[in-house]
Formats: sequence, structure tokens, C-alpha cells
Amino acid sequence: MAASSSAPHPPVAHSRLDDAHALIAGSLFVALGMTMFAHVGLLTGGVAGVAYLLRYAFGVDLSLAFFVLNLPFYWLAWRQLGGEFTLKSFIAVALVSAFTAAAPRFVRFELLDPWVASVVGGLLIGFGLLALLRHRASVGGVNILAQFLQQKRGFSAGKVQMSVDVCVVLAALATVSPERVLQSAVGAVAIGAFLTLNHRPGRYLGV
Repeated sequence: MAASSSAPHPPVAHSRLDDAHALIAGSLFVALGMTMFAHVGLLTGGVAGVAYLLRYAFGVDLSLAFFVLNLPFYWLAWRQLGGEFTLKSFIAVALVSAFTAAAPRFVRFELLDPWVASVVGGLLIGFGLLALLRHRASVGGVNILAQFLQQKRGFSAGKVQMSVDVCVVLAALATVSPERVLQSAVGAVAIGAFLTLNHRPGRYLGV
């Protein structure tokens, strides 16, 4: 009897060109979403959000806090997810930083409602994170933890990301207006929900 046409196909390995395209495209989407958030004053989640909170509450240097807080996550990535994942994550973080810094020279918003920015910007960031995760990369911090927990423990990366981001955003109530916090929480949910729906174990066969 002939083999069934519905038999599962083996995973298809990504080429270096595939990875390069995903790193650039994913980083661009993340940077554009972050630019939308920054334009209307929304907060970010994860390690970046914690660094901002430390700056607001205690006057800690932002770049120093971001660097120190990320160190345990890069150690986790190197030990548990491998050198390739860690290197790609470093590249992705560098690209997002560069694209975000360059964005004001090339992207301007004459009118951008904060509620629209929270949803559209959140979906853009989620789309970018998905592209990076499917090519074994991340933007550091909680994104690394989420990928580790999904690969090694079976937790949903999207739910982990969303839970941490929402907690970080809600912690900003002491320093930011409730409306901005709510809008930021909507953005965090948009990011996490997109990853939860699209980044599930066994759904994607590319490696």
C-alpha cells in the first residue's frame, strides 16, 4: 500500500540565510513596536521594564541596571540552550538596539492613539519575537527564560512572557498614571497572546 500523503514530514533545517533573514526581520518588527510604545509613553515589560522601575524608584543608571539584570539570563541561555542560541540572541539585541536608536530619523507618527499603539505595537513585538524564537534567538531577559521553560519544562512561552510583562507593568502604578499602566498592560497581553497562539511545542517543524 502506498504511503499516506498525510504522513508528517520531517523537520526542515534552517539555512544561514534563513536565520539572517529572520534575525533582521524579527528585530525590525520588535523595534517598530517599541518605537510605537515609546512615542505614546507606554511601558515595556521584562528586564527592560524592571530597569526602568529601578531608575524611577532609586535613581539607578538605566544601562547599568539593564546589563546586570540580563547577566543571569545569558548564563542560563549558554548553559541550557547552547552557544548558538546565546550568540543569535546577542545579535538580535544589538539589532533591536540599533534599529530603535535609528527609528526617529526614519519613522514619525503625526497621530497615534495610545490604545491603538498598545494593540498594534504589541502585535508587532509579538510577531518579531515569534520570528526570532523559531530561529533559536531571543531579545534577552525574560524571552530567554520563556524559551527555556517551553523547551525544557513544557510551559507556554507566550504565557510566561505575558505573566511577567503584566506583573512588571502593574508594578509601575506607583510612578505612572493608571491609564498609561492599563494601556501598557494591554500591550503586554497582546504580545503574550500572540506568542501563546503561535509558539506552541510541536506546531512548528523548522529547526
